[in-house]
Amino acid sequence: MGCPGRTTLSFLLIFVSVYLHGALLQEAGPTGQRKPFFERLRRLEEQFRRFQEVTLTHLQAIASNYNLSYNIDARFQSLAQESQALALAVNQSQATVQGDLGHLKTWIRKTQRRSRKVDSRLLALGVALRERSQQLAQERKEQAAQREALSSLALDMRALQDTLARLTHVVQSQGARLDALKEWLPVACPGTTPPARPALPSQSSPKLQEGRQVLRTSPEPLDLPRDFAGHLQGTREPPGPNSQWARRPERLGEVCNVGPAFVFPNTSTENVVFLRPGFLAGLRALSVCSWVRTASGHLGTLLSYATAENDNKLVLHGRDSLVPGSIHFVIGDPAFRELPLQPLLDGQWHHVCVIWTSLLGRYWLHVDRRLVATGSRFREGYEIPPGGSLVLGQEQDSLGGGFDGSEAFVGSIAGLAIWDRALVPGEVSHLATGKELPPGAILTLASAALVGGFVQRVNCTCLELCP
Repeated sequence: MGCPGRTTLSFLLIFVSVYLHGALLQEAGPTGQRKPFFERLRRLEEQFRRFQEVTLTHLQAIASNYNLSYNIDARFQSLAQESQALALAVNQSQATVQGDLGHLKTWIRKTQRRSRKVDSRLLALGVALRERSQQLAQERKEQAAQREALSSLALDMRALQDTLARLTHVVQSQGARLDALKEWLPVACPGTTPPARPALPSQSSPKLQEGRQVLRTSPEPLDLPRDFAGHLQGTREPPGPNSQWARRPERLGEVCNVGPAFVFPNTSTENVVFLRPGFLAGLRALSVCSWVRTASGHLGTLLSYATAENDNKLVLHGRDSLVPGSIHFVIGDPAFRELPLQPLLDGQWHHVCVIWTSLLGRYWLHVDRRLVATGSRFREGYEIPPGGSLVLGQEQDSLGGGFDGSEAFVGSIAGLAIWDRALVPGEVSHLATGKELPPGAILTLASAALVGGFVQRVNCTCLELCP
């Protein structure tokens, strides 16, 4: 298709050439006709100049339009190239996305298979856990039954031990009386042969087994037949209290070999004895035995064990606010039991044993071989932790310190020992009579690592010689 500007230009050139040819033909005419001809020619020239101006304007407009159309074509070409590049990029992205979707579908299928395996394993684990919980419940029931059986057995054992201890004491006293009677009988009745002491039955004797069964079912104290004077029937008292056959009364002052004694002369907060290294392992049972003599109207603190988390893990102390002669037995503050120790206020030596076990929370208090207090459900299942500070004579309000003079002990302590088990009554009786120390003591007064203040360490052979 041709351009309209070019057609118009060709037409104008033809028209000008024709017009000029006509004008040349008219010059050859007469002179009278030349003036109008020149005027017309001048007008035509003016019209031609105006026409040229108009044509130039139109040509410039046409040229600008041509440039604009050229720019539009270039832009359309660039847009076409960009669209092609964009289409190529979209195709590549679509291929990449399809590949990623394929990988994702594969991973989802693998994950589903794994989840099904995990579900099956979880179901199997749930079944195993239910079976295990049922087994644990059954084991707990069996353990509870065993604990009940052990508690009843422990009660029977202690009752049997107490009865056997009393029976042993009775047998020993009867043996001493028989020995005295055998010595006195030849003097009173010359020519009479003293009867031989009947042999004791062996451990496997049927009679002894039968006696044990009776003692187990009836642990009450033996009520031996006595006469009106209070003596055992079938025996005779040797003549005269001053005769050589009379028994000497047993005195506590005759107890010897108790080790060193510590004397606390006043209520100074500097009077303290540290026992080290303390408890190296947790304690589920405890026995604390010692000879004690007080020199004031209240007992004060005999023993205090503190840790970083609790300054009253184990305490034996009496306060002014308590009933005179009473003492608090504390295990893991604030749990405690109030124990009666009124005999200690007479200023004489007394043997004290405090025993506790976490099994059913049983505890016993022995004073001079006698059981004066007992109970249960006290810190059942509890364990006294190791690594604390153990002191004598002061009550700790902080680890190794925080002493108060109103809670200090004034008096003497001798033969103190601590076991990580519950002593039996026979062992307590041996301690109270000055016999050998039961095995397994974890701490004694020989473990005293630091003696502070006015506390005096005294080595005396017998208690009656200790201050």
